Amino acid sequence: MGTAPEFQFVYKCFAEACGGGESTSLQSDETKALVVEIDDLYKKCKRIAKDLKVNRPSRCLSSPRPSLEPPPREIADAMVAVYFRCFESAHRILHEPSFWAEYGKLWEDPECVTTGQRLKILLAIGIGSSLHDEFGPDSELRGKVQQWIYTAQAWLSGPLEKDRLDIHGLQIHCLAMLARQIFSIGGDLVWMSMGSLIHRAMQIGLHRDPKHHPSMSLLQAEVRRRLWYTILELLVQSSLDSAMPPRISLEDFDTEGPSNNNDDEIDESTTALQPHPRGIYTSTAMQLLLIDSLPSRLRIVQLLNGLHSELAYPDVLALTSEITSACQACSKFVTENRGAGVTAFQRNMCDYLVRRFLIPLHCPFASEARINPLFHYSQKVTLDASLAFMSPEPDNYFSRLIATGGGMFREGFRYATSAITLELLVQAQAQRDDGTFQNSTRQLEFLKQTVHDIMALSWERIRQGETNIKGPMFLGIVLVVANSADKDALCEFTMTRNARDSLVLCHDILETRARAILVPSSHNGSLTSSSLDSDQDAFGLEFSLDFFFPNGTEW
Repeated sequence: MGTAPEFQFVYKCFAEACGGGESTSLQSDETKALVVEIDDLYKKCKRIAKDLKVNRPSRCLSSPRPSLEPPPREIADAMVAVYFRCFESAHRILHEPSFWAEYGKLWEDPECVTTGQRLKILLAIGIGSSLHDEFGPDSELRGKVQQWIYTAQAWLSGPLEKDRLDIHGLQIHCLAMLARQIFSIGGDLVWMSMGSLIHRAMQIGLHRDPKHHPSMSLLQAEVRRRLWYTILELLVQSSLDSAMPPRISLEDFDTEGPSNNNDDEIDESTTALQPHPRGIYTSTAMQLLLIDSLPSRLRIVQLLNGLHSELAYPDVLALTSEITSACQACSKFVTENRGAGVTAFQRNMCDYLVRRFLIPLHCPFASEARINPLFHYSQKVTLDASLAFMSPEPDNYFSRLIATGGGMFREGFRYATSAITLELLVQAQAQRDDGTFQNSTRQLEFLKQTVHDIMALSWERIRQGETNIKGPMFLGIVLVVANSADKDALCEFTMTRNARDSLVLCHDILETRARAILVPSSHNGSLTSSSLDSDQDAFGLEFSLDFFFPNGTEW
């Protein structure tokens, strides 16, 4: 998709607007003045962004001992409750009653709580805080959460002592992988870390079903099953986002899915378990829905990212049917259990984690639809999936996650953005070609409004901590091209002014953030970069399509 002719033209327009095009010598005085202003604004934005990042834990050569103290009890209680209500539904990591018992000890007798237990609690608090507007990118709690994530990562990377290579260590590892993506701390490098996680899980036997260990308690068996499939879920998502192989196949494990039971129905004394029917909502029901489609999604990433795999269209159609059925099953389940406690966040999360696989699956064929009408179905599937992502069931928590999250939560946004903008450019060009451009269709206007909505979300992501200034600039030029009756007669001044206006807004947003906190200057020679910061560092007007199309793929 990144090589589509429509995008190449937009790329050329971007280069011209920023003074990097072939016709730079022909620019008018007005345009040249704008190019100078763009360069100045870019440098200011970059300087502010660097200053905002100064206090990140990894950017200090000698960081003091991080604070592992939780926030006040009232705040901590609320954040953990949000974590369980939202994130734990799809990623079953913790057994809630067991966690609350450890959590109580932290407040009653903190000296008796191990480092591992403390990290587990702090990560749950931190993940829950991501959905609260009160704790923005520059808040004191956000800074602490970043420290907790770095500390957990360091703890996991330490010598393999007994307290790391067990269920508790795997739980901390899963929480750290989730937190890194939510808070954009090496979120685009999670696939590498997942290699260590899957190996540790297999080392302690999570890939073998607990039925092979008759002496194991029912509670431990259920926790292991839930945790194993959470690891597989994180793995298949990271494989999709990194365009790398998933490292595992269905033949590598025989662990069965967990029982459809609530956490409070299982404890260490449980000797018999009566699972609820699959149509009944429990705290494990959403994970079971995800497990149903896991073989299909695993097959998709194997076909997309395998070194010797060939993506045949019949396979694409078969997998599409399976993914679509999984999305429909999720929707039906939510409808039937709305009164039983299923939330809009849970429905959106489940749908997002499954439906997003359709876009990269069909992109190679959707790009050919203009030449080969047989692939129009792929064009429709790609657009429908992208529009579904941009219009989830209304929910403040999920909207905030998409506006702030990195990793898999940001990549889905980028997939959808590329598909929608390409469709807008294609339809606009089709109307130019047949002479009906002045009679804009309802579909074309809808796509334009959707791109405006995407641009608004891009600005909100910058307000929430992202520093990618290229996205809004690119989207603005897409709209200019789509609104032009004669694409070849586009005025370079209009393009340049549009790029300047985007940078002005970006600068204002970053400056507002900088004024809200007293940030030290980054020009003191005491800083160093860290690979864990990479997915937020998206500056530079040396523009390429890599920022816009996930992982620089050519889908």
